[in-house]
Amino acid sequence: MVGAEAYKMKATLVESTFGILAFNDENELVNKVLFSKKAQLTAKTLVEIESGKVTDEVATLIKHLQRDGYDVFIFESAGMAKEAKAKLGVNVEALKPSSAGEKLRSNVESFAVESGFVKDGAEFSVWTHNITMELAKLRVKGAVEKRDLVVGQAIQTLDDLDRTINSLMSRIREWYGVHFPELDRLIEKHETYVRLIVSLGERGNFTAEKLKKEGLPDAKAEGITKTAEKSMGADISETDLKQIQALCKAILMLYDSRQSLENYLDTSMEEVAPNTKTIVGSLLGARLIAISGGLGNLARKPASTIQVLGAEKALFRSLKTGTRPPKHGMIFQHTLLHEAKRWQRGKIARALAGKLAIAARADAFGQRNIGSQLKAGLDKRIDEIHAKYAEPPPMQVTKPADERAKKEKKWRKHRRER
Repeated sequence: MVGAEAYKMKATLVESTFGILAFNDENELVNKVLFSKKAQLTAKTLVEIESGKVTDEVATLIKHLQRDGYDVFIFESAGMAKEAKAKLGVNVEALKPSSAGEKLRSNVESFAVESGFVKDGAEFSVWTHNITMELAKLRVKGAVEKRDLVVGQAIQTLDDLDRTINSLMSRIREWYGVHFPELDRLIEKHETYVRLIVSLGERGNFTAEKLKKEGLPDAKAEGITKTAEKSMGADISETDLKQIQALCKAILMLYDSRQSLENYLDTSMEEVAPNTKTIVGSLLGARLIAISGGLGNLARKPASTIQVLGAEKALFRSLKTGTRPPKHGMIFQHTLLHEAKRWQRGKIARALAGKLAIAARADAFGQRNIGSQLKAGLDKRIDEIHAKYAEPPPMQVTKPADERAKKEKKWRKHRRER
């Protein structure tokens, strides 16, 4: 009686392109559930099975096997085994590869014919081609639908907008400068410059009262008013001014689009890569994802590579010529770096890249929100660097003999190249 209770019948479930097949301990086919003859529907089912989901076909086959007395179900996918246990409440095991699976994959055509899914090998070849094409379409679609790729496109669009705005502003400043050339050096911010042109028009309207209404400080408004009264610019016709103002309005619309896109990026980065956003911000994080070709690619890079992303030309030049390699690449846009002292930047870049590598991996593979912990650790390390390296290192004096040796080595190298 004890031996009978200990013995349990096991069935191995193996998926194929035409159905789910069940084998016993002797690798004999004991049951099956065939897929639809419509390639699109079957491809969707196979994608779900690959992701570890228990489909209706798998659940139906397990019910049939339970009626036949099978107690334990073996899967080649650990994810599917786990979900089957949670969803159906059955005893499961995970074994990859299984001997039953190897048997099926080595004779898949004969099993397809014997199961009645196809009539012969020729029909099975056609089916294999059709299902392979549908699976490829679904996988490509799934890759394109990844949100990190959308974030990459958004940041590239934002950069294109910035280039367009800067190009148009260069033209506007020259064009309106014919009438009011001094305004170019008085107003540095592009958006303020075009807004004043749209609101005030001719330089005669640049009075202190109107400028203050536009939000300019009192001292700045008084200075622009005095300059406008003494301006050396030429008079401008109403027709010319309308054309300039029309272009300025278009630039202001581009600024609105840029702000909307920046808000969209901020929201998307919170969804796609919240840890990366916490460390480097939305814009820089999106640029790093874009230049890497996706969040997964960024997460697979070591910290040393992330540190010099965007500085590939300088890196290869240093490898070729023997000059100093770059200390940082795109991450120099971070305030911690471009506001740091020169001799501290290399150490800060290493610390930042290290935390960024961990954040990207947590976003891509872990789905854990550890951004605040990483940020606290980074801030602590930055404070240590500021305290320990507050003063610049002593200058290294190169000996004349070393200089001559370097020049001779360089001369010999160029001579060989010639």
